[in-house]
Amino acid sequence: MTKEMFVKISNCKLYAKLVGENNGKPTVIMDAGYGDFSKAWDSIIGDISKLSNVLIYDRAGLGKSKTSSNPRTSREMVIELKELLIEANIKPPYILVGHSFGGVNMRMYATEYHNEVCGLILVDSTPEDYRERFLPSMSLDFQQAYNKQFVYEGNYDEFMESLKQLKETRLKLNVPLIVLSAGKKAHYSKESQELWNEMQREILEVSSDGELVIAENSAHYIQNDEPEVVVSAIKKLIDIN
Repeated sequence: MTKEMFVKISNCKLYAKLVGENNGKPTVIMDAGYGDFSKAWDSIIGDISKLSNVLIYDRAGLGKSKTSSNPRTSREMVIELKELLIEANIKPPYILVGHSFGGVNMRMYATEYHNEVCGLILVDSTPEDYRERFLPSMSLDFQQAYNKQFVYEGNYDEFMESLKQLKETRLKLNVPLIVLSAGKKAHYSKESQELWNEMQREILEVSSDGELVIAENSAHYIQNDEPEVVVSAIKKLIDIN
């Protein structure tokens, strides 16, 4: 089953696609990285849809979704996703999957609506102390390129505000958490790569039931480089529910 929809929420219309079989398992909700939209999941959506229902969507102002007048911070994006799920009548429980910046949103969703969430998978997601701890380990060229990329949805300040919101809302979650860390990042020195894996490991502290998987042959888009790693993490959480 594939159902495409434009869902009207309080101040814009969001594009969403529901794929898969409604087999009584939790619905998988997927959130792409900064400036990315639902197409970021094309490499694995077919495999996951054989396991359960999957919802992919475009955040406001990206892909086929209309722009929103709300600030482009994670707090607003979580509220918009919640509205989308209500309006589209997609009932919990959910397994949340977030890539990169999408992982920030999904962590905040899991904290805000913990009764609705039965699993969380973070795909090379942005740690809350990325700017303070990680960025200084990279070359100046990398840092400049990083700072200039914020033109697609939120600006630099809104992105950093999202990381601050993540830090402020941090709570111990009582849901299974799988953290996938890219083990072969482009432009990373050995030290930076080790620091990255260590910071991904530290994210496990937000759950009482966490597991780290290092995708040894993947750069940032694990779903493209080693799709089976992401699919098997999702399957694992579907199977225990």
